[in-house]
Amino acid sequence: MTVSVALFTSDLRLHDNPVLAAALRGSDRIVPLFVYDTGVHRAGFDAPNRRAFLADCLTDLDAGLRSKGGRLVVRSGDVVEQVRSVVRTVGATRVHVAGGVSRYATRREGRLRSALVGTGCTLAVHEAVLTAVAPGAVTPAGSDHYAVFTPYFRRWTEVGARDPVPTPRKVKVAEIASEPLHPRTGIDGVSPGLAEGGERAGRQRVWEWLSGGLAGYADGHDDLAGDATSRLSLFLHFGALSAAELVHLARRENSVGAEAFVRQLAWRDFHHQVLAARPDAAAEDYRSRGDHWRSDDKEIAAWREGRTGYPLVDAAMRQLAHEGWMHNRGRMLVASFLTKTLYVDWRVGARHFLSLLADGDVANNQLNWQWAAGTGTDTRPNRVLNPVVQGKRFDAQGTYVRRWVPELAGVEDRYVHEPWKLEGLDRAGVDYPDPVVELAEGRARFEQARGV
Repeated sequence: MTVSVALFTSDLRLHDNPVLAAALRGSDRIVPLFVYDTGVHRAGFDAPNRRAFLADCLTDLDAGLRSKGGRLVVRSGDVVEQVRSVVRTVGATRVHVAGGVSRYATRREGRLRSALVGTGCTLAVHEAVLTAVAPGAVTPAGSDHYAVFTPYFRRWTEVGARDPVPTPRKVKVAEIASEPLHPRTGIDGVSPGLAEGGERAGRQRVWEWLSGGLAGYADGHDDLAGDATSRLSLFLHFGALSAAELVHLARRENSVGAEAFVRQLAWRDFHHQVLAARPDAAAEDYRSRGDHWRSDDKEIAAWREGRTGYPLVDAAMRQLAHEGWMHNRGRMLVASFLTKTLYVDWRVGARHFLSLLADGDVANNQLNWQWAAGTGTDTRPNRVLNPVVQGKRFDAQGTYVRRWVPELAGVEDRYVHEPWKLEGLDRAGVDYPDPVVELAEGRARFEQARGV
């Protein structure tokens, strides 16, 4: 009897999972394995919201495997040591795992490969499991990655997403002990509005999105009040949904909205291929601008708490705290405000986001922050997003602001994005802070520092 190990990492699904499919195809029985990796904990990456969402995903994955006659095998500890222990226990001849682009993922792959030497077991790394197109599949002549999105997107479209693999009908699991799953209950510090995780919840969201939101995505995805984004990023981060499958499903619609959505999936792949080629970009400037960042504890605290005095910035930051998620337009705005109005190091913002975002992904979080800061791939590195202008454009009636900043619920539309313009008793009756900095002052400090 031949046995393979399917090591689940960020691919917590049954549908379109090349890792699981390959393990089943090549063996009589498999070990569907997930390791609560102590290395992830030591790195500080298991923030409460991600731990809670992960708990949902693993519970759902186990239920899905059981519906196919299998189960999830759970271990805790160093991932390499646990995999090696499982291999020896069941006599596995192959370990299957999804390829990753973070420095941690690539080191894990290298350690696994070395640890399996002499065991009679080999490692199979599967690409385009976490992305629609493998990071190394699209490269320009003379370079290992694309640094600008538009030419990347053209080539990405030409290459196309891989075809989805079938969902297994039957899963036969080798005899091996398992630890219990860690439930969501009991995890402290979870955002009260955090969504439910898991493949089942993700696929339900997909069908709702395809039937009700996709067609209007091109026109509505920046509408903060309308909340017209897919909200699928959380499921993509944990691999409860397949990016490749989403590309194929969206393109069945053949609409402007579908193409706009596919373009966003390509942006996700774009960041993965940048980080794969430049792993230092997780912590270092992709393109240094010679910045000498400011560090004002009061201003940073006001930004984190949603008390900057700029309603749209504060609304977005409060949404993040409550939901463990933030609208994409809000992410761009608050990142621009921190790095270009307060002129604070992008790493400060990136760390805060990773402490709360359930979809906190190293490639997309760090590189989107660098894009906003002008140290990344943005071809206009000195652009500044004005929170008042952004508010009037993408939240014209102040609905989004009032939803998250109830102090401004009674303020007229014309003042809701500029409450400092209220006078007399109207201003005295609003318990909302004055701006931490004038926009003109913030822009001047940024332009002076950058030599613009």
